[in-house]
Amino acid sequence: MPPKIREMTVNSPSSPSSQSTLRRFTLMLSGEDALDSEEEPALGDRPVKGLPHERFLLGSHVPLAPVLLLGQTSQAVNPSEAVACLQPIHLHATRDHLILMGQNQIDLTQTESTELLKAALPFIEEDFQSSILFEGQHYWFIPAGPFASLASYSVDQAHGRNIDWWMPRDTNEDGIAKRWRKLQNEIQMLWHISSVNEEREQGGMPSINSLWISGIGKLSDVQAPQAVQQSNCLYGSHPLLAGLAKLCNIAHSNEFNIEAAAGSFAWLEQVETIWPALSAALMNKELDEVLIIDFPKGKTRERIFKAKDLYKKSWAFWKKAEPLNWKEIIL
Repeated sequence: MPPKIREMTVNSPSSPSSQSTLRRFTLMLSGEDALDSEEEPALGDRPVKGLPHERFLLGSHVPLAPVLLLGQTSQAVNPSEAVACLQPIHLHATRDHLILMGQNQIDLTQTESTELLKAALPFIEEDFQSSILFEGQHYWFIPAGPFASLASYSVDQAHGRNIDWWMPRDTNEDGIAKRWRKLQNEIQMLWHISSVNEEREQGGMPSINSLWISGIGKLSDVQAPQAVQQSNCLYGSHPLLAGLAKLCNIAHSNEFNIEAAAGSFAWLEQVETIWPALSAALMNKELDEVLIIDFPKGKTRERIFKAKDLYKKSWAFWKKAEPLNWKEIIL
């Protein structure tokens, strides 16, 4: 096993002035669950807000909802208004607790999403004292209004775990979380008798039996990192990237283009599939360096790879050096 490639601190990559002359490509990986990080014990009985990559992209306030909204609509978003994200979900009952299933596990269709929102809309708009801003297949957005002070956690962060730990909590105003749970319970009872769920259960699909709130925050609270702000294009299909690109006035594409990698930032699915092309670009001097940002144990780690870093170090100097594979790179 090759020695670990040198680890760099968050501020260790080249200064902004030198980045303008470097052909650098920045690649961010999704972070580990913050519950498993070293930060969790220090916070006592409350979880860290946001997954590590969410906090890296947006800052400590993690205002997911307004950025997701910006990435999915052409309408203007008030930067000083707190926005909440609502998502129809399935809570799976075990013997002693409930587990939140991820959005990719429930196969919610656009028609089902529309029908469920239509039924719940009067309750939602009455309690939020506002109208829905945007309705998507998996995300609904509304001004947070009386729920603006809730501490909330994204479905991506909470899925697969006991929801008791991840339920919204009061911060500086008591009773808001209780008010949310009342609305949530009303919608659960409403959807329990929905024809949408009758058809899903007949087809062997999990019922949509609850509503989740998360991402509460303002666009003005976003603290995008320099790695994003200094990029000329953001690559990745997650709507969070599309929203950040619009907010920072940067080009965005769902599909990665190796020929335009220099000066760009990517957060991709199946990232291992592009590593051969990135390695070749370094060896062919089409790129000067690749900056990889990942989050082992919830901590931000930034490492720069140049062509000379792509091969295993060996004491047998007479043997041809072997290239590092992706699994070795991300150690």
